[in-house]
Amino acid sequence: MDRFVSLKAFVAVVNTGSFAAAAAKLGLSRAMTTKHIQTLEETLGARLLNRTTRRLALTEAGRAFHARSERILADLEEAEAAVGDATATPKGLLRVAAPMSFGVLHLGTAIADFMGACPEMAVELLLNDRTVDLIEEGVDVAVRIGRLADSSLIAKRIAPARMTVCASPEYVVRHGMPATPEDLVKHACLEYTLAARGQEWAFVDAEGRGKTVRIAGPLKANNGEVLMAAALAGRGITYIPTFMAGPHLAAGRLVRVLAPAWQPEDIAIFAVYPPTRHLSAKVRRFVDFLGDRFATPAWDAAAEPVVRPAKRAAGGRR
Repeated sequence: MDRFVSLKAFVAVVNTGSFAAAAAKLGLSRAMTTKHIQTLEETLGARLLNRTTRRLALTEAGRAFHARSERILADLEEAEAAVGDATATPKGLLRVAAPMSFGVLHLGTAIADFMGACPEMAVELLLNDRTVDLIEEGVDVAVRIGRLADSSLIAKRIAPARMTVCASPEYVVRHGMPATPEDLVKHACLEYTLAARGQEWAFVDAEGRGKTVRIAGPLKANNGEVLMAAALAGRGITYIPTFMAGPHLAAGRLVRVLAPAWQPEDIAIFAVYPPTRHLSAKVRRFVDFLGDRFATPAWDAAAEPVVRPAKRAAGGRR
């Protein structure tokens, strides 16, 4: 007899509490359901159920076998569902949450291309720099940047995210180039208020030794593009991802500060989604698409020119 059908019959009998109910659930006759249980017991050489005219009771062996059987059937169901989703055409609405700057600069065009590849899907993109509660707000997948806090969410790394400390050449001319992280306390630092470390900027040297420094400055904002605009205008030094600063570094509008002796700690870009028994086709396809799209980030492809600022001008730092 089919071993998996026998397992299903046994689990159904235990879970429904009767042979008749299990037979109806599986579309089998009561006699065939009974036969499957008897075959299992004969194969195992152990009684699984104690039967009376009024009730069924698991034996000790039956309790252990029931627990294992449920896990086996669940694994089989998950494997079948995963194969089905992998070959299925993704359809329906996909709700995506992402940080404002990354969404505007990079995710918009990626989603447009994704929709071209999956024409039966619709996407709702929610851009917000706060951390969205995926379950409460009905979000299928979120893009998050940085070091993730422990949670029940599933996270897949889709791209590296290099950080850079930079300023305009004009700022460096006026206020000088910091030589060490400690020098930053003398400079106008532009603070991202949603950073996990708050007012601390973290660095590592060539030997991998870490150092943090507490910064302060004339501007705080909860959006990186505001800080980058201030840096481009010569108002201070910013600690920012290269997916924002890359084109400006390549064009010489910004210059790296403290490099190469001291580097900011790198982070990563993740796709996160709620845990499920198996991923839906639309979430799986979108997460895989992002992983392929950003595996080699275009924003780090251009070489960053070395800009040697002119002789420091006299005067204060502002």
